Amino acid sequence: MTELLKREMRDGLLILTLNRPERRNALTPEMIDALRDATAEAAHDPKVRAVLLTGAGGHFCVGGDVKGMNEGQGRTMSVGERIQNLRDHMSASRHLHEMPKPTIAAIEGSAAGAGLSLALACDFRICATDAKLITAFAKVGLSGDFGGTYFLSQILGSAKARELYLLSPLLSGIQAAEIGLVTRTVEAGEVIQEATALATELAAGPTVTLGRIKQNLALAEGGGSLAECFDQEALNHVLCALTNDHKEAAVAFVEKRKPVFTGS
Repeated sequence: MTELLKREMRDGLLILTLNRPERRNALTPEMIDALRDATAEAAHDPKVRAVLLTGAGGHFCVGGDVKGMNEGQGRTMSVGERIQNLRDHMSASRHLHEMPKPTIAAIEGSAAGAGLSLALACDFRICATDAKLITAFAKVGLSGDFGGTYFLSQILGSAKARELYLLSPLLSGIQAAEIGLVTRTVEAGEVIQEATALATELAAGPTVTLGRIKQNLALAEGGGSLAECFDQEALNHVLCALTNDHKEAAVAFVEKRKPVFTGS
């Protein structure tokens, strides 16, 4: 049986590849189980200092397997069981968004539905100029999952999120960049190289500090008060000042050299 999720470690960078190229990496329950578990483990594994998510065969992910849905996949479960099962699977997006280390999506070809939601959950999105991005849910009579409505509202604001969900327009990578949906675009064929370079740079960074920065941002985007954000910033800033990476950076600054971070 083909490995549905490939894992590769490169000097602190965990590369996760959705591997169902014959179906443009349409998600199956087994794939989602594997992705949920891999992201949960990565969040707590000190050896993992950044995560890169991509898809095999020139496509990122077209979301759920609509053909499988049509064939009755999952219909033996009750409504309550289906809700609980989906909620469990959706935690893959939460892990990508909340883990205390950088996450990067490398988007080639199609990114649709839950596939787009997974990309939006990441901190960075490197996208091919000719990629095709679409929420897609309304096109198949579904309301959306894997946090897409939350992430789009945070990234683009409520009005644009409503437009992209209710009208479901098809965007090119260039159009996605123009509205701020992706971090940057590159020519087709250069996405993996560009995304890996960025991810490698982040994996060599001050991991603990980057995680605390993400924690600060999460509180701010979650509606934390100014006082709460100040309190957390003060706590995290002081704790970061005690890390080996900060001490190394201070010495490197004095010695006028690039710091070598260990992630501790």
